[in-house]
Amino acid sequence: MDSLVQLINSVGFPIFVAVYLLLRLEPTMRELQKTIAVLAIIIAKCNDIEYAEMRRMVGNFNGDSERGI
Repeated sequence: MDSLVQLINSVGFPIFVAVYLLLRLEPTMRELQKTIAVLAIIIAKCNDIEYAEMRRMVGNFNGDSERGI
């Protein structure tokens, strides 16, 4: 029983830190995803590529089928 408590004490803190950081970084990662999608659209427009054609070439950026960004 003591070894189990020691294991939780030694591994619990790193797991807590990892979960905390993932939760803190998730909104930032979502914003970066949106920014990359916008930049891809801008580059496509600069190269005279239609939005629909660009989506076919690259795929859907954020999982929304009809909404766009």
